[in-house]
Amino acid sequence: MRWPPPKDWPHADHSRQVFCHPHRWHVQEFGAGPTVLLLHGAGGSTHSFRDLATALSKNHHVVAIDLPGQGYTQLGARHRSGLASTTEDIVALCAQEGWQPVAIIGHSAGGALALRLSERVFSPQEQTPRVIGINPALDNFKGLAGVLFPVLAKLLAAVPFTAQIFASATSSPARIAALIRSTGSELDAQGLSYYQRLISNRNHADATLMMMAQWSLDDLLRDLPTIPAQTLFIVGDKDATVPPSVSDKAAQKLQNARVIHLEHLGHLAHEEAPEEIARLILAFLSDHGA
Repeated sequence: MRWPPPKDWPHADHSRQVFCHPHRWHVQEFGAGPTVLLLHGAGGSTHSFRDLATALSKNHHVVAIDLPGQGYTQLGARHRSGLASTTEDIVALCAQEGWQPVAIIGHSAGGALALRLSERVFSPQEQTPRVIGINPALDNFKGLAGVLFPVLAKLLAAVPFTAQIFASATSSPARIAALIRSTGSELDAQGLSYYQRLISNRNHADATLMMMAQWSLDDLLRDLPTIPAQTLFIVGDKDATVPPSVSDKAAQKLQNARVIHLEHLGHLAHEEAPEEIARLILAFLSDHGA
């Protein structure tokens, strides 16, 4: 999407553009105190944290970024959209900007990034950051879908004009509303309008397809038992995108993890009930001295 964000984009007055090889990152910063880093999921942007960031910034320095090519971050290298390369590029960004997060909060695919980053970035006390995953996507597709979906994503990402066709075909208000409902979440008209603007943008759609094509969880899933981070998974039991059982299984493999289930929320729980999610996060951080 074209820089800079328009004035009516959530928290556009907190936006700045930061070059850290190879991308031009869209960064939003709020508040003062211990740093927490917010990472959105595939196809999202900082907008999804619009209310959660405000709630957390009352006693924390909150940093939210758009992932490579998505939202208002300008992609600098088409081959650096996978989990490993994105992790490396965010590590470099944190080092450049002097961010030392006491916690990393990731939604969906951002939850996988949060776990990987917890091994590579450190708090001011050189401690491992806490990890909060909101409906974290921590499992590969099963069966035939596990074979076909990644292949399909690679094909779509390689074909010219695919992103433009996808964006045009899915960006009507009715289709956006249906897409969001299919995740198990309900958003108001304003929330839906942000997704409509994202999905109708060819560059954003292209970057999302590339991320899907390059994403692999195999190494992370293998390494879960070695990750020491104090971890909290917040799970909406109405999530129709990532089965709630995924978090339960991943938590059993991690060294220090627990799961909170919220039966009334779906995949976009942090947008549906930001104050409730913020209370859970702040209680978790307080329990662990962050």
